[in-house]
This record gives sequence, C-alpha cells and structure tokens, in this order.
Amino acid sequence: MSEFEPKIVAFVCNWCTYAGADLAGTSRIKYAQNVRIVRFPCTGRIDFMLLLKAFEEGADGIIVSGCHPADCHYTSGNYHARRRWMVFKDLLDFIGIDSRRIVFSWVSAAEGAKWAHLVNDTVSEIRNLGPMKEYKNLENVSSNKIGELIND
Repeated sequence: MSEFEPKIVAFVCNWCTYAGADLAGTSRIKYAQNVRIVRFPCTGRIDFMLLLKAFEEGADGIIVSGCHPADCHYTSGNYHARRRWMVFKDLLDFIGIDSRRIVFSWVSAAEGAKWAHLVNDTVSEIRNLGPMKEYKNLENVSSNKIGELIND
C-alpha cells in the first residue's frame, strides 16, 4: 500500500511569498510537489471562507503566507491577515477542525530556501495527521441539528 500523499493549497502574497516560491524554483531547491499555489495581491485580501472551501474541495492542508510584518507592499495587509487568523483559529477549534492543518507563515521574496523548508515541513505534518476527514464530518450534521443548537 502506498503512503498517503496530502493535497495542500497555498494562499500566498504576490509580492513576497509567490516571488520566494519562484526563487526556490529558479534556484533549483527541491521541495515536495504536493502544494498548489493560489496567488493573491496580499494576504490581507484572503477571505478565510476560501480556506474552508479548499477543505470542502478535498484539501488536506493549507498554507497562508505573505510578507513579513512591516514589509507589506500594501502597508498593513499582513497585519489584517494576522489578526483575522487569530479569530479564525478559534473558529476552527470550535467547529472541530485541527488548526495544525493550516500553517500561517511569513516568507519574503528573497527566502526561496525558507519556502522550500515550509512546504516540506507542512507536507510532513499533514502526512502525519492523515487525510482530512473533519470537514466531511461537518457535512453530516443535519440542518435540523444546527437549528436545535441555535434555538436552545
């Protein structure tokens, strides 16, 4: 039987992390091929509902990465993303999704090796966690049950 290979989606900043990933490629730094990149102008523009949608579509893990604090192309977008991440992490815990499945990191355009290390570490962690089943469990909760919870 073959080893589980996780599907990971990376939501990245165009100006820093995407350029860092490109640098890793042009520098021929080897890293796992499990990651599919979705490029955004800024991590501050990432709607965290997209992360849940990625899980719904079969992702086993997610990377969110952008410019280092105080180095955002749009001045403060990464600060907005970081604040929203703290709230979203609590929501994940509440609904039963292991927050280790989402990695939030800063990678600059000059950090190709850091990107490769981040990808390899994330793939290894998600491989250890196994396939994402928590989202499918959420789908099995009936709307009646949710209604009962709300109206109690």
